[in-house]
Amino acid sequence: MSKSKIQASMAIALLGILTTTGCQNTGQTPEGAGGGATTGEGLKLGSLLPMTGDLSAIGQNMPAAIQLAVDTVNTCGGVNGNPVTMVSEDDQTDPTAGGSAMTKLAEVDKVAGVIGSFASSVSSAAVDVAVRNKVMLVSPGSTSPVFTGRAKNGDFQGYWARTAPPDTYQAQALAALASKKGFKKVSTVVINNDYGVGFEQQFINAFTNRGGTVINKDNPVRYDPKAATLDTEAKAAFEGKPDAVAAVLYAETGSVLLKAAFEQGLSKGVTVMLTDGVYSADFVKQAGQTADGKSILAGAIGTVPGADGLALAEFSTLWQEKTGKDITAYVPHSWDAAILMMLAAESSKENTGDGIKSKIRDIANAPGTEVTDPCKALELVRKGEDINYQGASGNVDIDEYGDVVGSYDVWTVKDDGTLEVIDKVNPVQ
Repeated sequence: MSKSKIQASMAIALLGILTTTGCQNTGQTPEGAGGGATTGEGLKLGSLLPMTGDLSAIGQNMPAAIQLAVDTVNTCGGVNGNPVTMVSEDDQTDPTAGGSAMTKLAEVDKVAGVIGSFASSVSSAAVDVAVRNKVMLVSPGSTSPVFTGRAKNGDFQGYWARTAPPDTYQAQALAALASKKGFKKVSTVVINNDYGVGFEQQFINAFTNRGGTVINKDNPVRYDPKAATLDTEAKAAFEGKPDAVAAVLYAETGSVLLKAAFEQGLSKGVTVMLTDGVYSADFVKQAGQTADGKSILAGAIGTVPGADGLALAEFSTLWQEKTGKDITAYVPHSWDAAILMMLAAESSKENTGDGIKSKIRDIANAPGTEVTDPCKALELVRKGEDINYQGASGNVDIDEYGDVVGSYDVWTVKDDGTLEVIDKVNPVQ
């Protein structure tokens, strides 16, 4: 069995463990559900996440976090008097597959809201389908600044939000980290999609504003996500004797590029700076080891949106209890996206995309009683009280463009290939 199929099987098995008989999706479409659903139908949500493909190493736990949120809410009465159901779709880390899956969720399953996607390229393909069908789309991990610009242009009509901060901030955080490490000359290499190119442009601006030099800014290295070999791109990224290479990658293809750089002797003495797209032990394993068993990425450093919300401790306990696993990147953000959807539907008294859209910022932001527990939050909302939901990932204060501002963990790759969070960095420090 291929690795991607094994990962998909693991994710599906985990969903099966978390899903109780009382809230399993039957596969049937409730009549009138989705953006035009009546308030008499139960809330139906979807997830659109990478269980296979280039981001599956990170994405496979995210649907389980969403199902856990649904199960938790159903134990305290569901939403608007009925259980919540969920339909999970694998976007395969592919915009074409993701767009098709989003169309199915919106037009066949008729969901009111979708948690997804993770890859910005997939969310770009999905969001127009969501808007057209009046389905609320909340991404737990699409961080491209492109979405902020489109929201400012009015493209999304309010049907878009995210619980992970845009790369406008993470690029600033990575630039701050580069300055903190004393790097003067840096080059970039990025995956050629919305995520990679958007991050690259923001990083170049932030690092040069700090007095640094991006030596290939006039000839950026952007690699094809479907490329089989990346030797030429690796050589171009590491030439010019940079202090560090800021590499904005996805795991499977990114490991090929960095392995090529190592095998050509290009990465010796150069610090590799990474981002959230490769924050996984699988990525390090794919990149490989030296003859003496040391990771070829040992010493690499990176940033990833951290989780520091008031609900994190409670959620961590629940996650460990239900899955027996440690929390991985973007799991808290996935939980928060689902909880926000359900609280907004309850607050609007409508199990529709319009209902969720109309209330999601009200329940996420001040004023209101700060609350971390979903059942307590539902209780207050049912009484007609204002709440300010405090999430596991952060305070999830959503602005008018659907963005949140987050904190960033600094991580490194140890000699044995394990990952360790070693610091935090502020985008504006």
